[in-house]
Amino acid sequence: MSDELRAAKNGSQWRLEGGVPSESVPLVNDYLSYLVDRNYSPRTVRAYAFALLAFCRWLSGEGLDIGSVTTDVLLRFLAACRQATVPGRPAPNVVRMDGLRVDGYAPATLNHRLAAVSGMFAFRSLRDPDVRNPVPRGREARRLSAGERSGLLVHVDRRPRYRSPLRVREPRRLPRSLDHREVVALVGSLRSWRDRAIAGLMVFCGLRSSEVLALEVRDVDIGGRWLAVCGKGAKERRVPLDVDVAGTIQTYLLAERPETTASALFVVAKGPNRGQPLSPAGLRTIFRYHRAVSGVDAGHPHALRHTFGTALAEAGVDLAVMQALLGHSHVDTTARYVHLAPTHVKAEFDAARARQRSRA
Repeated sequence: MSDELRAAKNGSQWRLEGGVPSESVPLVNDYLSYLVDRNYSPRTVRAYAFALLAFCRWLSGEGLDIGSVTTDVLLRFLAACRQATVPGRPAPNVVRMDGLRVDGYAPATLNHRLAAVSGMFAFRSLRDPDVRNPVPRGREARRLSAGERSGLLVHVDRRPRYRSPLRVREPRRLPRSLDHREVVALVGSLRSWRDRAIAGLMVFCGLRSSEVLALEVRDVDIGGRWLAVCGKGAKERRVPLDVDVAGTIQTYLLAERPETTASALFVVAKGPNRGQPLSPAGLRTIFRYHRAVSGVDAGHPHALRHTFGTALAEAGVDLAVMQALLGHSHVDTTARYVHLAPTHVKAEFDAARARQRSRA
């Protein structure tokens, strides 16, 4: 892709490269290096790189450079993102139940792009305070977000927080879980012990796909049935290991895992990369194939984790215990699963109404 901008990995960092002359490319590369210096995860840096790549491509198409970006230009970029279509999606006359076009970008994607652009201009202002930041500051927030309510001295921090109006409203969606029939069909289509162990860790232990791939052999205590998991933000936690999943992992290690020097628990079983750690692309390929085989279109890796969270909520597990098991930084995220347990919610509602009637 020598004739256009592209995101490329240079060592441990992502950078924009290509033949399109753009003044914004050096700033973007410096900003990505700044994120690496702040110990952002490689996945976060990669996501920001591709979000800023879309912004740089739009600037080049409009004949603009970084020095001419104003608030009006950012609003035009927002409008362009709203009108953009995703290749391969159905026609624009296909509309979802929430009224959004199927061929358009999701509000979360738009907000991620805008957050990346806002962060880049904040970085530029940090380096050169005399340069005006085109991102509007917005009004002072009425309440703190989940991330701002944690910390040792948060109770004495009285600084005002401002919410930039450069964002779109996101619908509040409940996590999509699988029912029992779908879980049985999806897991039943898996043929290798490795794939069954991966699915079991998600649906019976609640691990994220990235956490499953990051597991090493030494992280699994089959006898004691514990997992040492490294989650988002390099946060470590211990997770109980389901007895059936422990047996599946043990069978995989003894009978199926190839001889390798890799420390990763799950490795490639066949082909030229045999013995190498299983990659995220490889995991997506596995689930893509088995979604087609089983007919469970919603059988994505994260749906299995949502199924685990839903099962905990329906069993009436304490919210703090659920937060610890799922590895959520904030209990607000865990509380979403309560809405997915209508049986439990209805039982609590009926019990409360019974107590009210008994006192009447």
